[in-house]
Amino acid sequence: MVTREKVIQVLKTVKDPEIWIDVWTMGLIYDIKVDRDKVDILMTLTTPQCPYGPQLMDDLKKALQKDARAKEVVLKLTFDPPWKPSEELRKVLGV
Repeated sequence: MVTREKVIQVLKTVKDPEIWIDVWTMGLIYDIKVDRDKVDILMTLTTPQCPYGPQLMDDLKKALQKDARAKEVVLKLTFDPPWKPSEELRKVLGV
């Protein structure tokens, strides 16, 4: 059975292809719902024009199916609120 904790562990292994920091640490994940072996994730990207968005979402889906053993993964994209890096992440990024 899929658990929220396992999903978060997997999210910490999937890196943004441009910044090379995992999506969980970056704060791109807004909500996670787990129902047995189905995972619903509400997420965002760094910008609506992110050229790596489709690749990142594909990477997430594959990792959750393989490593969290989710049979169904639904990724919903939102830009409300727009993504803003946390103060800690800004320090890591040097901005």
